[in-house]
Amino acid sequence: MLRKNARVHGLTDTLIGQGSIVEGKIQCESNVRIDGAFHGEIDCKGQVIVGESGEARSSIIGANIIVAGHVVGDISTKGKLTITSSGQVDGDVSVSKLIILEGGLLNGVSTMEKIKAVAPIKEKAQKTPQPEVG
Repeated sequence: MLRKNARVHGLTDTLIGQGSIVEGKIQCESNVRIDGAFHGEIDCKGQVIVGESGEARSSIIGANIIVAGHVVGDISTKGKLTITSSGQVDGDVSVSKLIILEGGLLNGVSTMEKIKAVAPIKEKAQKTPQPEVG
């Protein structure tokens, strides 16, 4: 049994189980998995997973998003959106990386932006004196 404050890396921290129906707004710092039905808004700093039995009628913001079920609403991520072979998204998506596996559906407009890499700072090269031509 885990202690109350113990955190296991990689585990889903919020779960909406199969057969559950939840309405409202989810704001969280960790991961969310939806295997039931959710209606509302999701704003998550972690990963959002809509399982095969999951349905989200929602706008979703997350670090990385995996859709294996059905999403009706807009999706935004600075990370990666993966739509699996059983997944369907009916809405617009704004992502950095988009993966749609064979059989997956995206019905909407997709906008992709590259994440700008931080360029390394170059030190100024010292100029060596050049002899004058005369």
